Amino acid sequence: MIFLLLRSVFDPVGQEKRLQELKDEQLSDGFFNDAKRVSKVGREVKLCEYKLDKVKKLQTEIDNCNAILELLDEVDDSALFDELVSTLDRLSSEIEAAKLETLLSGKYDNYNAILTLHAGAGGTEAQDWTDMLYRMYCMYAEKNGFKVKVLDVLEGEEAGIKSISFLVSGEFAYGYLKAEKGVHRLVRISPFDANARRHTSFASVEVMPEIEEAPDIIIRPEDLKVDTFRSSGAGGQHVNKTESAIRITHIPSGIIVACQTERSQVQNRETAMKMLYSKLVEKQELEEMEKLATIRGDVKKIEWGSQIRSYVFCPYTMVKDHRTNFETSDIQAVMNGEIQGFINEYLKRTSVKN
Repeated sequence: MIFLLLRSVFDPVGQEKRLQELKDEQLSDGFFNDAKRVSKVGREVKLCEYKLDKVKKLQTEIDNCNAILELLDEVDDSALFDELVSTLDRLSSEIEAAKLETLLSGKYDNYNAILTLHAGAGGTEAQDWTDMLYRMYCMYAEKNGFKVKVLDVLEGEEAGIKSISFLVSGEFAYGYLKAEKGVHRLVRISPFDANARRHTSFASVEVMPEIEEAPDIIIRPEDLKVDTFRSSGAGGQHVNKTESAIRITHIPSGIIVACQTERSQVQNRETAMKMLYSKLVEKQELEEMEKLATIRGDVKKIEWGSQIRSYVFCPYTMVKDHRTNFETSDIQAVMNGEIQGFINEYLKRTSVKN
């Protein structure tokens, strides 16, 4: 039964066939003369290999369960039985997660994600909240095998972060993290208030797919204003010695991107250009109303009444998503990166709508 479910979720036969087709295409004459084609096919090859690898890992778990069952037919061992139950529970969770991935069929769902956090109303308290959210996403990424790389950061004057952009790399990073876009609201006793009063703070989360180059978007050099400046973040002795940080303004759209965390100006410019492509694609999708939900969702002010999720530390503990009504009282687990439940509910709800 589990094996049939596994095949229905991943279609390994179809994936193997498609992988072979793609590899044959890579061997065709003139293939590497088209950079866009190379990138597109390479991305699909990686995705097929990812799915087939997951099937193999789950199949190994199934084989282990069958081996334990055979042993239990011969011996009465409670520890072995407990191991079987534990393995089946884990296997069931992994297959449910795999089924959820079938909902990630959007145009950019298997891309890396660029997240930008901005402190909203609340001053120092909001900047500290932005820092807390950044830590939460870093821990979520670590738990799920994603990698995090800071692209640009503006630290708070007293504490926390005013804004930060970072790249989350891994399969379906954007597909999952797109559920986090919106305004996040914090209610707690402020550690910055000498009178220990309760404060409400806000931070916005923007999520974009990392797009190296969009074939239908042309960026002309004369449309760019490029400024260099000295990096202000972490980076060892290299920081502040050279003007390696880059800020690019796309004059026609007014979009501004910046990167200061690479070691050279060339690397920072390359990363900033990826961010610019992503923002221009996002702008294009927003202008095409029928594709609005695939990229950004509703744009809202960072203030009262616009939040997608509330995190309450006092007078009780609760995290509640206002789009799905999914909630938990284990706020510490959430702040330690346990946000998959919120993401799952969002994906299920939006899948039904679509």
